[in-house]
Amino acid sequence: MKAVIFPGQGSQFSGMGRDLYEQHPAAKHLMDQANDILGFSLTDTMFTGSDEDLRRTDVTQPAIFLHSVALAAVLPNFRPDMVAGHSLGEFSALVAAKVLRFEDALQLVARRAQAMQAACQEQPGTMAAILGLDDDTTARICQEITASGEGVVVAANYNCPGQLVVSGSRRGIELACEQLKAAGAKRALPLPVGGAFHSPLMQSAEAALAEAIAKTTFSAGICPVYQNVDAAPHTDPDEIRENLVRQLTAPVRWTQSVQRMVQDGATEFVECGPGKVLQGLVKKITPDVPAASAVVE
Repeated sequence: MKAVIFPGQGSQFSGMGRDLYEQHPAAKHLMDQANDILGFSLTDTMFTGSDEDLRRTDVTQPAIFLHSVALAAVLPNFRPDMVAGHSLGEFSALVAAKVLRFEDALQLVARRAQAMQAACQEQPGTMAAILGLDDDTTARICQEITASGEGVVVAANYNCPGQLVVSGSRRGIELACEQLKAAGAKRALPLPVGGAFHSPLMQSAEAALAEAIAKTTFSAGICPVYQNVDAAPHTDPDEIRENLVRQLTAPVRWTQSVQRMVQDGATEFVECGPGKVLQGLVKKITPDVPAASAVVE
């Protein structure tokens, strides 16, 4: 069974999607449509923007989404047996599973990015990657720091065994890096991000996204979507809608999602979108199951 997976923020690069735009009419149509919907030329930034331009949350998120969906649109015989996306990538997965129309998903992604950017300004925070420590110890120390009242920090991205990203207030992350290294982490690396994604500091963004999601039509999926919040397969529109709202403040359970997909019969993983981040994680989570990039023939 083929599991198609879609990347999230951090996979962008200058020039992304230009080959698809120039070589494939279906991709060009989607990209031109996206420019019209957004009211600005996202493709100009994707094709010629600097790395700094592409790091802006309000640009990065729709750019990665558009690249992923355009690539899926030109893949021959594209029919996944199951799909999942890492954080933002879940929106691409929902389009692939025909839960969301492209136009609706793009508007939700744009609203999500704007709401997250606003939340970052209201509640400053950051994130850090913790390497070489077991998940339970990391989560426990984060809980202890938050309970102490000195800072807010939570386990945010369960990326693969030995790699967990934590998220929270700047003081919370500072304390977490100190204490997690003392507890045996090989490295605790602050990340160059503008906010505390997948933490309680995103509550205002969650409320804004919930309002937009409530006005959007969701359909039953043509294949299961393994969602970040519970790492379980979903096709019911109401369940998917609820989980998508919760995703902004809940952890991304990527390790658990990949494990569950293998348990449910996945025999290969295909990463559809910019970069190769997810296939690298899959190889660490389940080394015996092949993972590769989607290739346009």
